[in-house]
Amino acid sequence: MSPESEVDLAGEAVLDGTLPEALYAELVAFRRDLHMHPELGNQEFRTTAAIKERLEAAGLRPRVLATGTGLVCDIGEWDGGRPMLGMRADIDGLPIPDTKSECPYRSTVPDRAHACGHDVHTTVVLGAGLVLAELHKQGKLPRPVRLVFQPAEEVLPGGAADAIDCGVLDGVGRMIAVHCDPRVDAGRIGLRQGAITSACDRLEVALDGPGGHTARPHLTTDLVTAAARVAIDVPALVGRRMDTRSGLAVTWGRIESGHAPNVIPQHAELSGTVRCLDIEAWRQAPDLVVAAIDEVANLHGAKSEINYVRGVPPVVNDADVTDLLRDAMTARRGAQSVEDTEQSLGGEDFSWYLEHVPGSMARLGVRTPGERTVRDLHQGDFDADESAITVGVELFTAAALLDAAE
Repeated sequence: MSPESEVDLAGEAVLDGTLPEALYAELVAFRRDLHMHPELGNQEFRTTAAIKERLEAAGLRPRVLATGTGLVCDIGEWDGGRPMLGMRADIDGLPIPDTKSECPYRSTVPDRAHACGHDVHTTVVLGAGLVLAELHKQGKLPRPVRLVFQPAEEVLPGGAADAIDCGVLDGVGRMIAVHCDPRVDAGRIGLRQGAITSACDRLEVALDGPGGHTARPHLTTDLVTAAARVAIDVPALVGRRMDTRSGLAVTWGRIESGHAPNVIPQHAELSGTVRCLDIEAWRQAPDLVVAAIDEVANLHGAKSEINYVRGVPPVVNDADVTDLLRDAMTARRGAQSVEDTEQSLGGEDFSWYLEHVPGSMARLGVRTPGERTVRDLHQGDFDADESAITVGVELFTAAALLDAAE
């Protein structure tokens, strides 16, 4: 029997690293405190301080990143040999209001919410670190593990790139992470080998031209019509100029122009996102999208100024690390607790870590079993079944022990 196992009453080996009830209660309180005090990317000073304080109370030595927010913390000492397993959490909130009217732990910060589950991600990695730290004290953690609490995931091109520049991958050989999934029941995870998210870029377009009276549109550049045609025609053009299997999609989130019903304006703006399933398509997307916008704008006599902001490539899960997560979840809760998941069109800057080391992201079920209402991500009423914290912590601790045993 390995040193990281104990024996249950039936005489079978049981993997260590389960979450004690008292610690679970503390983690729920910690998550609720974060939920009540969301902070935007690169402004997570309170969140960083709270994580640092709890890790130090456990006798650990977390280090705040040079960017000023976010931390890295090792459980055990790396001897320069086999690289460590890294566990990543993102710690920032979103600039949207929390609309959960009767929730006792709803956000106390106006127009700020943890509506993507980063408070859960953070609590999971913190909890895993605390459990593993106790195992390390008992001599039951054969290899060191690194915790990464990363800021600014919601800020393109993502705080992961800054964290990497701060050295969080030095000595790390593999990375794992979870992302809340409100379409998966708590107690289960979703896994996928290969791409599990999509590339995501931001697009900002300004159109200009001589305006005038709506009685004489022939003497103007009709910018309202030009903006409307850009909004409609550009996605269609792009869809015909790229292999449809790439899933390249231009989607607008804002269009704005004009001030009066009888005045043709001189300026219009559109902004949106460019998403695609395929990394090669992502590399071609900027030239393709910009050319399509220019063509449509020129057709209507409008001058276009385009700001194409590079975002993140797809998260491409490594087969071996995905198998590690599958084995860890199976050891904890059985094979039935793992389901296959689809590739999402959402973007995630965890992809930047996987440009350097193999890794895998699992979808963490946060829907209360039997609940029919889906509290979707990036919506003001988002919430999570907090039993998912236990699932995430025990998934990560099992992954650490199995990784050490390989």
